Amino acid sequence: EEATRDVLGDDGWLRTGDVGSIDEDGFIHITDRKKDILITAGGKNVAPANLENALKTAPLVSQALVIGDRRPYVAALITLDPAVADGIESDEADQRVQAIVDGVNSELSRFEQIKRFRVLPRDFTAEEDEVTPTLKLKRRVVEQHFAAEIEELYSS
Repeated sequence: EEATRDVLGDDGWLRTGDVGSIDEDGFIHITDRKKDILITAGGKNVAPANLENALKTAPLVSQALVIGDRRPYVAALITLDPAVADGIESDEADQRVQAIVDGVNSELSRFEQIKRFRVLPRDFTAEEDEVTPTLKLKRRVVEQHFAAEIEELYSS
């Protein structure tokens, strides 16, 4: 009974740590993990998984990590799919990624929009402990490994 009380609120809801919504038919749609929600310096809540998934729908993008917790705006670290990016010059890759970011931003509220991004020279890997065996990003590890790049996104 004590363990049950620890995970159930007074309202009877199970506290899973997930963020979601309930549609008109009563179905629950999980959109993110509560601990992964970014709260910008302006106090706005942003679900990074939604933005990351939108970026990854583009064939050129392999992985994306959206950042912005306690920061003035949302930014992203982006890796390219080597099979698609092969032969593309760096400047052209940046332009193509900017178009992808612009397309994603067009569907978002202003505070959710990705203001800056950095294309990284390599993908996130399990060998670097940046992804789980099921290929989920380890946000904190990636942020540590690419701390210098993140600081550059916010320094100028």
